[in-house]
Amino acid sequence: MIADLTALAYLVAGVLFILSLRGLSSPESSRRGNTFGMIGMTIAVITTILNPEIVSYTWIIIALLVGGGIGLVIARRIPMTAMPQLVAAFHSLVGLAAVLVAGAAFLEPRAYGITDAFGDIYVASRIEMALGAAIGAITFSGSVIAFAKLNGNMSGKPILLPARHLINGLLALGIIGLIVAFCLSEGAASGGGMLMWYIMAASFVIGFLIIIPIGGADMPVVVSMLNSYSGWAAAGIGFTLGNNALIVTGALVGSSGAILSYIMCAAMNRSFISVILGGFGGEDAAAAGGEVEERPVKQGSAEDAAFIMKNAGSVIIVPGYGMAVAKAQHALREMADLLKEEGVKVSYAIHPVAGRMPGHMNVLLAEADVPYDEVFELEDINSQFSQTDVAFVIGANDVTNPAAKTDKSSPIYGMPVLDVENAGTVLFVKRGMAAGYAGVQNELFFRDNTMMLFADAKKMVEDIVKAM
Repeated sequence: MIADLTALAYLVAGVLFILSLRGLSSPESSRRGNTFGMIGMTIAVITTILNPEIVSYTWIIIALLVGGGIGLVIARRIPMTAMPQLVAAFHSLVGLAAVLVAGAAFLEPRAYGITDAFGDIYVASRIEMALGAAIGAITFSGSVIAFAKLNGNMSGKPILLPARHLINGLLALGIIGLIVAFCLSEGAASGGGMLMWYIMAASFVIGFLIIIPIGGADMPVVVSMLNSYSGWAAAGIGFTLGNNALIVTGALVGSSGAILSYIMCAAMNRSFISVILGGFGGEDAAAAGGEVEERPVKQGSAEDAAFIMKNAGSVIIVPGYGMAVAKAQHALREMADLLKEEGVKVSYAIHPVAGRMPGHMNVLLAEADVPYDEVFELEDINSQFSQTDVAFVIGANDVTNPAAKTDKSSPIYGMPVLDVENAGTVLFVKRGMAAGYAGVQNELFFRDNTMMLFADAKKMVEDIVKAM
């Protein structure tokens, strides 16, 4: 009876997780999607805690208090600009949890009910355990590097090791060989004893190696890819634990992360297979980070921008990471409202990777109560720039760089970008002439129809509002 109720509760949680993903697919339903997800996770956690096989709640309570307390503090204090690295950090914890559970199951298999009459671990359990540990270790070490790059603890430029493809290939083959040997070994503690630890060690190493050569331009895809890896790691360990909720949740995260990675690859003109194998961001990305060329630009003021936009028929606002850093979304909404009062048509153009993470800009605009029907994705609005009087670019650099369409030597070549240069006038808000996160100078700065507005994004928008 209890087993049936547990299975039913996990089924309800799984359905809620599916509804959560469905809700998160649209800004209008994202709050509802989050609510479904929280309810589903609450049901799954409570159901697991009430398992009659649990003999002591001491460590469980301690873990809940410590983990919940840390999570609460982080959620209240973390700025939106740090969300990409926070997500990478969380992925690393999921990967590490998978490794620790696999290690515990390997050391005490009888406690997990995965041994036969002779005390040997079932072959199926060895496969699940080894795959969960390997994917978890790759997720952990790869996420640590992604966090360090996003957080500025290490350079966002690619770090290219000699013969890295050969090294990664040999390591991958070695891991596969170790997993096969572990699964075929006689006895959990004798034949397969050290093999499990070798699998973990090799997986930790290859996780570092496949992310280190990836440059800043590809980091949004890395976050998405690691999200998928963390899901598959959780699913693998779910089989070892016999936990249906963990299997379903991990599979949902893994598959949705893989789909998102595919969409991101299309948005950045990257090979999906290369992303899965970590073999992108190599030679081309090494060109990033060159010196900024000294060339004259047309510079304007807040008053100039206010005059141009008030007398325009249409304005497309292109937000980017610079807007997030300056927390300018509320001032931007106020500026847009004033323009609409003047009869100007206002729209927002969002690039899939603006803000170093999918959906980053959408969340910020939603926080400022920007109407959803004014926000458009790249493929829906790109054709409208040629019919627009003004493109107001605020902190978006790489995603507006025309070099992605013309310069084959550029690390962002082939990445679809917003065609802001086709607008009648481009107003570009930026602190200075520094290159974008990909290390590439933006050719848009030097176009005849571009006016640079050098200032903090929030301060500039506030000054424009005053001038209106």
